[in-house]
Amino acid sequence: MADLQERRLKDAQMRASISQKLVETGERERLKELLRTRLIECGWRDQLKAYCKDVVKQKGLEHITVDDLVAEITPRGRAMVPDNVKKELLHRIRTFLAQQSNM
Repeated sequence: MADLQERRLKDAQMRASISQKLVETGERERLKELLRTRLIECGWRDQLKAYCKDVVKQKGLEHITVDDLVAEITPRGRAMVPDNVKKELLHRIRTFLAQQSNM
């Protein structure tokens, strides 16, 4: 049990360290812009927008909050991200980390 907790703590520390390095170098913003561009290019944004409109029509504008809408569309939005976009981002992150470890 202690090993599992220790591993989780190390994983959390590693994620925090990576996140900090991404922010410090400006790579996080570049990755966000790349993701934004790729999602627009593949039609993800338009598909999700249409889904939002459908959800609002089904539930009624006066019966749904922004938080409700976000909770409703988030799982579908994540599932709709094409695998090639995920792979490209993962490759960019791995390349960035490899470059950081060589410095």
